Amino acid sequence: MDLSAAYGFRMDWLVSFVAVTRYGGFSAAGKAVHRGQSRISEHVADLERALAVQLFDRGSHPPRLTPEGRALLPRAEEILRGVQTLAAGGEVRFGAYPSAAAWLFPQVVRRLPDGIRLLLVEGPSIDLEAALVRGDIDLAIRPVHPLVADESLIHEVLWTEPLTAVFPERHPLAAAESVTLGQLSELPLISIGESDDPRQFESHLAFASKGLTPEFAFRTNQPQTLLSLVRHGLGVGVTNQLAVTTANLTGVRLVPIHDAGVARQVALFTRRDHPSSPALLKVVEVVQRMNWST
Repeated sequence: MDLSAAYGFRMDWLVSFVAVTRYGGFSAAGKAVHRGQSRISEHVADLERALAVQLFDRGSHPPRLTPEGRALLPRAEEILRGVQTLAAGGEVRFGAYPSAAAWLFPQVVRRLPDGIRLLLVEGPSIDLEAALVRGDIDLAIRPVHPLVADESLIHEVLWTEPLTAVFPERHPLAAAESVTLGQLSELPLISIGESDDPRQFESHLAFASKGLTPEFAFRTNQPQTLLSLVRHGLGVGVTNQLAVTTANLTGVRLVPIHDAGVARQVALFTRRDHPSSPALLKVVEVVQRMNWST
């Protein structure tokens, strides 16, 4: 096989040739592939010169394939299908905060076609925003709060989950059907959120909406750390439901907060100014089609 012979051909010649046959003419092909009619004609003419054959009978309307054109068509379509298959593969850097990664990432991997490799990048919400802006990751699964500051990021809400209280199993309120923010505000609390401004996180917003200013003894972005602190009697946890339902609950009890008023919204974030590869588009499609019952 003489590979050097391939240098004289361009892929858009084949695209234009197949488009003319598929859409029934040079004008229709141009509209379908977002090229001018003259450019489509040039591509087909270049392909004919390179092959030293005539591919279309231009005297008929619509133009008909010559015998040489009919022989080339299935081979050209096969080449384009192969290129599309290769382009659909690749690596996608999938950013997520820990509890979303534990619950969501395995499900996405199992739904992807062969050829697409996901690279998991875990981190706090603030770090995921910065990584996405820098281009270190291709998408981010993170809460809407704290709000992103960079206008190049766009998002689509995937699911909403309530806040929940986490008590040591021997705490007097551990057996309650539900608790209020007022009850919790009188206790030393442990919340999710490592930030210079923790007030942006849902648990802090919930208390602020009621005019309450509780004592937050500790903050952490790791669900297992929060549960361990609660388990050792260092405070009562206030966090999102998904974080604790994907973790080890030994020695703790979950109690709904019936007047929280604020829920966590989790969204898929991408960059509006960054071109999406076929692999990234497929990952986004898989995420969008999932059942968001957490």
